[in-house]
Amino acid sequence: MLRKRYYILFVARDEDGRVHKIPVPLRYAYGFVAAALIGAFTIVGLAGSYTRMLLKTESFNQVRQERENLRKNYKEMAQIAHDRNVQVASLGALASEVTALYGLKHNRLAQVEPAVAARTAAAPTPATLSVKDDVNQQQVKQSIEQFYALRTEAMSGQVSRALEGGLTPTFGGDWTEFADAPSIWPVEGRVGSSFGEREDPFNGEGKFHTGVDIEAPYGTPVRASADGEVSGASMGAGYGREVVLDHGHGFLTVYGHLSAIAVLAGQHVIRGQVIGYVGQSGRATGPHLHYEVRINNVPVNPHKYLRSTYDQIASLDSNATVSAGK
Repeated sequence: MLRKRYYILFVARDEDGRVHKIPVPLRYAYGFVAAALIGAFTIVGLAGSYTRMLLKTESFNQVRQERENLRKNYKEMAQIAHDRNVQVASLGALASEVTALYGLKHNRLAQVEPAVAARTAAAPTPATLSVKDDVNQQQVKQSIEQFYALRTEAMSGQVSRALEGGLTPTFGGDWTEFADAPSIWPVEGRVGSSFGEREDPFNGEGKFHTGVDIEAPYGTPVRASADGEVSGASMGAGYGREVVLDHGHGFLTVYGHLSAIAVLAGQHVIRGQVIGYVGQSGRATGPHLHYEVRINNVPVNPHKYLRSTYDQIASLDSNATVSAGK
């Protein structure tokens, strides 16, 4: 018995009008359909995998964006907390200065004497008399030490320097501390931004400014505001090229956004010496000098330490030299 075979005929007519028939076995058509179905399923599978990959990528990007936002918010909060701590410390230093200015701080020895006097007035015994003698000896010793210190400072000219700078010691103050304090403008120019709260020039948000910005032309020499030692001279994060001077007695001065540095770390500098040049390195919108005064590493208002310019100091020194030569 003959097996039936099925064909698919493709009919075509040529230019001469003849008809051509092309028979294709049906099993080939089945194979073509099966291949087409397999290809379609493969394409659908690939499309599904691609879609899942896109969804995962979008989810990953969203998680990464949220993480970056959290990191940015944390950084901003940390900066705000730091600024508040600096502000509180600065206000504390200012309160201490005001307290000392009005004589509210007293010598510990002066506080001990009334208590000793009250005890000795009640019943003067040998023990109380001995305590009083010890206190008197301490007072005499302190007076002698202060005398020698004042004599040394007077001979070195430190007292004259303190008086020329307009700084006067408070009760119990040290003349050396005021003589070595910053006293001159590091550059001459307009103060573009003062100490305290201000609006950040980059993001427009409120921020505590720990110094003053003195505007000056690019390349203007920057001078040390007092004698000291260079404790830092390098490229900083926000202030760009910066120089930090240690003047002793807890005084530090910071000079930021320099175009060039003219000193080395560990070098000793004198008041008025060129330590760098005005620039706009770091986060700066234009050429200026960021100048800070720190007491025990706490930023304070530099205004009271901007007493005179280098030209005025040089003029006073030259006049003193001429007078001495007559």
